[in-house]
Parts: sequence; C-alpha cells; structure tokens
Amino acid sequence: MNVTVRPIHEVPRIAAVADFFSDVWQTPRSTPPYPAEVLHSLVHAGGAVHAAYTRAGELCGAAVAVFGEPAARDVYSFVAAARTSDRGVGLAVKQAQREWALARGARTMRWTFDPLVGRNARFNLVKLGATGTEYLVDFYGPMADGVNDGDESDRLTVTWDLTADTARAEPVAPAGAVLATAPDGDPLALGADGVVHCRVPADVVKLRAADPALALRWRHAVREVFTQAFADGYAATGMSRDGWYTLTERQQHKQQKQQKRTPMQTQEKPV
Repeated sequence: MNVTVRPIHEVPRIAAVADFFSDVWQTPRSTPPYPAEVLHSLVHAGGAVHAAYTRAGELCGAAVAVFGEPAARDVYSFVAAARTSDRGVGLAVKQAQREWALARGARTMRWTFDPLVGRNARFNLVKLGATGTEYLVDFYGPMADGVNDGDESDRLTVTWDLTADTARAEPVAPAGAVLATAPDGDPLALGADGVVHCRVPADVVKLRAADPALALRWRHAVREVFTQAFADGYAATGMSRDGWYTLTERQQHKQQKQQKRTPMQTQEKPV
C-alpha cells in the first residue's frame, strides 16, 4: 500500500483524526469517541497520534499510543483504525507505531480488540504475530456507537513483542473432540492435546445489525470457551481465514504441569 504514516502534532490534523474515528465508529462528529482535545493532550504527555495519508494527502488510517507499565518498556495502543477499502494501511500504521515505540526503548505493545471480529483477530495474531494474553468481560460496559450498540463489550488483550519478527504461519485445520456447540448448531470449540480451537461468526458486525439477540448468544458462547481456556493456562496464538481461533498452552503452564508429573527425587540417607 502506497501510504505515508507519520506522528502528528498540529491541532488541525489531530482534529481530522478525531473526525476519522467518528466516521469509523459511526458516531456524530460532534461527539467523537476520541475528542481532539484528548488526543492533543496525550501527545503533549508523551504519547503519539500516527496518521496515514494516501498519495493525494487523504487521511486513511490512524492510531494512538501511550506508554504503559512497566514504565518505558511497554506501550499501550488504545485505538487504531483504517479504511477497509485501503488494503495494507493497518499494517503500515502498526509498523509506524512499532518504530516509534522501539526508538523510545519500549519492548512490547498491548491493545484490545473485539474477539468476535475474526478479520481483526487474524491481523493481530497472524500478520503481526501478537499473542492474546487476557480476556476481559464487558470491558467498557454499555457502548452507544453505531458499531457496538446493543452488544456487551468483551475484549481480548494482545501483547506484541516489538523486538522479534513474530509473524505466524496460517493455522492448521482445526481438529479434536467437540467441547461446545455454537448457536448455529455446529461445533463451537474443539479440543486436542494442548490445543483448543474456537469458532466465531463470519461477520459479527452484520450479525449484530440483523439479529442482536443471536449476536449476543455468540458473545456468551465464545466468552465461556475463552474464559475457561485462559483459566487453564492457554493463550490465543492464531486465527484461520474461516474463523477458527487457535489457543495453545503457555510455556509456563506446560512446565508447571510437567513438574507435577515428575516425582521429586529424594536422597537416601546412609544406614
């Protein structure tokens, strides 16, 4: 994608980003999800607003990041968006954020997204190689924008290792015993040794607009699988093109299980 991505500081450009976010989240520009004055304050506090522009100078993507904990080591990206008609903009924006963060000593970046949006999951987990590390139930509470209205705001936290080239290969076809059934009657979750696969609807945004009650049933079903898997020591590491998450056991959890299986060695006392 032929775009230019750069951090911005000028009030008019920041105001244009606030309008862009309003258009993406389908809110009136008079009540943007991220007001221009808030974005400007975050820049002044040491954060960054990155904007992507086409050759013609048209704004086509943006993201906002601030430093999180541990201080000076982790960056938190609390919003990123790109026009769906412009392929490659999202990747360009995230790479610009990555370069900005690395130049300031950060080593990881975190953000959240709706786990039911499969295309975002695939971008985050496969294209970027981030890892889903935390499942947050109804994180924001009720939301009234044109995209999320009427749903519960569960979010998946991902952690991106900025120091490694961690893009992942396409996940293998899901297999295993059926652990749960989806609202459409087909398998929702499959389990094999050390791996859980969980399916999400093909397009939850369209489903939410057409049948909010059904979309909410999907939300609760996926929530149950994820919260149990995360409690059992799993993390989200992949998403297939046809909507199947891959959740794998974390290395630390594997080691703990192995230690439990290995009997403690005792030294015999001399008689």
